[in-house]
Amino acid sequence: MSWPQVAAWLGLAEQSMHWIAQVFIVVFVTLAANMLVLRLLGRLAIQLEKTRNLWDDTLLEAARRPLGFFIWLLGLSWAAEIAERQTDSILLGWVDSLREIGVIVLLTWFLLRFVKGAETILVSPDKMKQPMDRTTVAAISNLLRASIVITGALVILQSLGYSISGVLAFGGIGGIAVGFAAKDLLSNFFGGLMIYLDRPFAVGDWIRSPDKSIEGVVEHIGWRQTRIRTFDKRPLYVPNSTFTTIAVENPSRMSHRRLYETLGVRYDDAGKVRQIVTEVEAYLRQHSEIDQRQTLMVNFNACGPSSLDFFIYCFTHTTDWARFHQIKQEVLLHILDIIAQAGAEVAFPTRTLHLIQSEAEPALESETQPRLNQGTQA
Repeated sequence: MSWPQVAAWLGLAEQSMHWIAQVFIVVFVTLAANMLVLRLLGRLAIQLEKTRNLWDDTLLEAARRPLGFFIWLLGLSWAAEIAERQTDSILLGWVDSLREIGVIVLLTWFLLRFVKGAETILVSPDKMKQPMDRTTVAAISNLLRASIVITGALVILQSLGYSISGVLAFGGIGGIAVGFAAKDLLSNFFGGLMIYLDRPFAVGDWIRSPDKSIEGVVEHIGWRQTRIRTFDKRPLYVPNSTFTTIAVENPSRMSHRRLYETLGVRYDDAGKVRQIVTEVEAYLRQHSEIDQRQTLMVNFNACGPSSLDFFIYCFTHTTDWARFHQIKQEVLLHILDIIAQAGAEVAFPTRTLHLIQSEAEPALESETQPRLNQGTQA
């Protein structure tokens, strides 16, 4: 609707009224309409908060600010039309085009705000019973944002009189040159796309690579690089193309944690090894934190240089790192108690030195022997 039609409907088209007064009235009505609409939206938001539907709240919040700017856009454009008819300014001849561009920009802004609000709802455990994967939602929202912005830009070009087919053709030719110039940038982009599609890890996962010195918790997955927080709290920025050429281990998705330790007793306690192994296995079989459905082994497996070694091999239910070490500590301390109760001792590296006395030096025997004994006692 143009200003002459609105002015005739409001009774402001009389020739006796000065155009400056018309401009003032239009601006005042715009201000009043903006305040009234914002007040109504505020009351409507209070009513919508009482409902369980979250999408109406998101839709209203996304439209609140663009709607206020839209009212001001219409009011100021109508005021500019009044001034244009009276002053014949060349600059004011762009009022219609600027109004169309402004409407497209505001509509694009509204859609971007709605996508952002929807992304927040879909990943929030407080708002969704089964929240979606954060990485997947981020990928979809980024694609939607890019589509909205590109579509809005093409519509603006069309409203300015440019041919969209010509723009697309130029973009296809220029894309080849850009592709060669930005090869690394494109490889990072497609690397990020593969992360979004294959999902080897997500935000919040602990990852590490046996090929590179990469280990930490994923904080952000972008289109060009991924930010990882190392365990010494330093940020590590890894280009996405790196993940297409290296192996990535994701310990966050492990089903169990493995407890694998080797212990040894003295050779003097060889007769007690069977009893110790049997009691340790019985203890692990009844432990509530050990998963009995997984492999559980306790076996004597080696005669070491100074010990008779047996190993324990089992898996815990928990995958929490701190809880796992508490369980490991409890198990190892109890095994030490079993060894002590059996009358055995844990072995430690020892060495026996045999001294051979020469028969050709009998005179030194009485002098050397006390010194050797004294050194042995020391």
